[in-house]
Amino acid sequence: MLHGHIPNLRTALEGAIARGASGIISFGIAGGLAPDLAPGAWVVASGVVSARRRYATDGDWARRLLQALGCAIHADIAGVDEPAIEPVDKRRLRDATSSVAVDMESHIAAAAAEAHGLPFAACRVIIDPAHRALPPAALVNLRPDGTPDIAAVLRSVARQPLQLPALLRVAADARAAQLALRAGRHRLGPGLSFPGFQSAPARSAAVDALMMERGPAIMLGPAE
Repeated sequence: MLHGHIPNLRTALEGAIARGASGIISFGIAGGLAPDLAPGAWVVASGVVSARRRYATDGDWARRLLQALGCAIHADIAGVDEPAIEPVDKRRLRDATSSVAVDMESHIAAAAAEAHGLPFAACRVIIDPAHRALPPAALVNLRPDGTPDIAAVLRSVARQPLQLPALLRVAADARAAQLALRAGRHRLGPGLSFPGFQSAPARSAAVDALMMERGPAIMLGPAE
């Protein structure tokens, strides 16, 4: 399981795969591209569209995720290397990819899964809706443990105090996304609806505790 801010995700994934995994799921938050998706809405990816190609997700796994969540939409997610900050950027990305959401990790995870012949799924919660521009403080990198770098956020606000109202709106969006993530995580169970997963009580408790505490963006499916 990988979590938090991972500077070199490709290398981290390769190392985790080498230790043994039967699937990869990209799990966490995403920006909204479809105008009708509010903060807290779930998207189970039918595919991940990068600048170079589209990666299909595992159909069985996606169906299980949709069934467990009960309230998710099934559509493509865009994978990008730079954040989509302004509403106009999100509209262009939606038009170019026909995707309803965007994140910066799913295309990397999808490529790693394909390279190793592993099933792949992506399950994301909307944090910033399509009409919302992200203020500079919202783009500050997370700390290595995945928590916000409060000092860096405060420095950004001090430099550009007029962004504070927009930052407060983003904070409210983040709260809605966090609540949805926690509720959805419980519905998916310790194996994140991975087909054939057999729960082990001790491992399930440890995974649940870590997920609730850190809210990872990328997870490896349970090893066989």
